[in-house]
Amino acid sequence: MTRSIDYGNLMHRAMRGLIQEVLISVAKDGLPGAHHFFVTFDTMHPDVEIADWLSDRYPGEMTVVIQHWFDNLDVTNEGFTITLNFGDNPETLYIPYDAIKTFVDPSVEFGLRFETQDEDDDSPEGDAEEAPMEEMVEPEADPADDRKEAEVVSLDQFRK
Repeated sequence: MTRSIDYGNLMHRAMRGLIQEVLISVAKDGLPGAHHFFVTFDTMHPDVEIADWLSDRYPGEMTVVIQHWFDNLDVTNEGFTITLNFGDNPETLYIPYDAIKTFVDPSVEFGLRFETQDEDDDSPEGDAEEAPMEEMVEPEADPADDRKEAEVVSLDQFRK
């Protein structure tokens, strides 16, 4: 039996650690400057905790924006809990790092994408690369209290 270094899993672990470190900083000090995050995750992951109406509306995957209004950001070694506003309805979500598909901070053109390959494939179990995305759940302004309402928008404006 040939032993080899599993670079794919090592890279995924490092990238998840980076996300954890960034979120710990945001939980402690808030978002600095123009930084904000688009986090796409697998809504069917067994450890994801979201409201039934959200999983019904976004079967398979969902992208949330952490920007203007968020609350109760709690970061652990396995994932994070956050309360976001969806049309004046605050919802608490738990997103394990293993469920994250992409993590993007368009303010500095930074992105991570977690890809898995078929189990039949002999190569390592994933690749890391920059994360272009077609659609995001982007909050819309609410003049009453600066809270945001979710809507789907194209990210073409962020592409070079």
